[in-house]
Amino acid sequence: MPPPRRAGAGDTSAFFAATLVLWAVSVGFEIGARGRRELAAVAAGFAFFQAANTAVRAAVSRDPLFVNTAVSLLHSSLTSASVIFVLLCQWRTKGLENMFQHEELVGSSWIGAYSALCFSCGYFAYDQLDMLRYRLYSGWIPGILMHHLILLICFTLALYRNVTINYLILTLLCEMHSIFLHVRKLRRMAGFRDFNRKLVKLEWVLNWTTFVTARVICHILITYRLITDAHKFDKGIELPLALSGMAGMNLLNVSLGLDLFKVFARERNQQTHQD
Repeated sequence: MPPPRRAGAGDTSAFFAATLVLWAVSVGFEIGARGRRELAAVAAGFAFFQAANTAVRAAVSRDPLFVNTAVSLLHSSLTSASVIFVLLCQWRTKGLENMFQHEELVGSSWIGAYSALCFSCGYFAYDQLDMLRYRLYSGWIPGILMHHLILLICFTLALYRNVTINYLILTLLCEMHSIFLHVRKLRRMAGFRDFNRKLVKLEWVLNWTTFVTARVICHILITYRLITDAHKFDKGIELPLALSGMAGMNLLNVSLGLDLFKVFARERNQQTHQD
């Protein structure tokens, strides 16, 4: 059963629902009216994760938060594997010294990168709809809904113009960290909360390690590369959109890091009091 509606939540949900409808109309127009068949992978991603949602709801649990988290774990796992596969293929083909040149990151698209980005774009649309439907967010301006909106805007415009595809694939390395965020949430919902368990301690080690490497450092390096290569961009929206998108991601990373530290400290203190 969905949680009760909070004061002010109606206006918030209306805004994000409206942006999601506009996004869906835009993608549908591109596919149907303009014949952009390559964008069908966006719809396929949406349909795939919605089907996964239905399967988990029917076979495992009807709790909206559990179902949403389980599907998010599936997305993080599939996306991490696909991004690593794309990077390894390019490393073998072109070598590290050529992979991260400006022309390669902005004007080219690595094998499988466009489809992987489309598929993830479909997921973020599905997840936005699922969170709005079951109100799986908090706050007047929910960070998770803002995160998804930023990604949908950046990803979709890049897919339309077929630019900075490889830059955006690199941003998806952060899904490696999301795996452990979702694992932790599912673990706690399943009742495994003993901080002293070896598997729980290992989970936290991997959580912090991937947060620092795959999320913080990766996004800082991408931002740094955008700034140093700014003079190489053509005049247009690509550079301002990329910089504003990365600024939003870095701010959200700071917020996530603070929240993660609070949760870590609370779990450790709870275990200390129990002992």
